[in-house]
Amino acid sequence: MRILISTAAVLTLGLTASACATGPMEGGYNSDLKALAADCQARQGILVPTGAQTGRAAADNACQLRGVNSPRLED
Repeated sequence: MRILISTAAVLTLGLTASACATGPMEGGYNSDLKALAADCQARQGILVPTGAQTGRAAADNACQLRGVNSPRLED
């Protein structure tokens, strides 16, 4: 019976701690992504995925410049 109560207490504490850890974070991936998108739009570009999945917004996305001064590829 003591083992059952101890196990229940440990599980309850574990679930409580994990619920706190999954809350919204300041300065996380999404805020970095929003800042990158805003910077890219200010330079007349569009944010495109690079195909990488590093967990860092700057490495996972690139700003593709479009407009008058952007380099063009010729066929």
